[in-house]
Amino acid sequence: MSSLQDQLLNAGLTTKQKTRQANADKRKKNKQKRSGVQHGASLQEQVKQYLAKSKAEKQEKDNALNEMKKQQLADKEQGLRIKQILMHHQITRTDGDNEYNYTFGSKIKKLSLDPITHKALVNGRLSLCGLEDVTYIVTRETAEKLAELNKDVILVQNDKVIDEQVDEDDPYADYQIPDDLMW
Repeated sequence: MSSLQDQLLNAGLTTKQKTRQANADKRKKNKQKRSGVQHGASLQEQVKQYLAKSKAEKQEKDNALNEMKKQQLADKEQGLRIKQILMHHQITRTDGDNEYNYTFGSKIKKLSLDPITHKALVNGRLSLCGLEDVTYIVTRETAEKLAELNKDVILVQNDKVIDEQVDEDDPYADYQIPDDLMW
């Protein structure tokens, strides 16, 4: 008894090439079944899963990049807002003979001030703020608003306010000690 292929070949309904191709396809299917990988639908499923996974990874990466750009934009806006506040509220024309020393970053700087501004800065009514290597003299209220935005901008903000009350038993009550004693 011969196989169905031999019978179809003898009857002339098929050719040798078609039978070889059918046998090769049959062997490939069997081999794929044995190896656990199914062709056809499962390969399409694998491709779909791979595409979905890569799409999800790309979306996640894009979202992280967008968040980073939003944060950079917010930081830039805040920096510009701080600069605008400093430029608008700075006190100018304070040059004088009194020197005030302060630290800006890791450097010690001097500022020449008139006596009124110097006393107000020492007593805490004025504050020093710094941005981009520029020092600004602003009021205490402005400095407090800036501290809410960025505390690193504030260079000097004294809390000392002159207490005018004099103790009655103080033997040195008649002698004033200057707050800004220059050495």
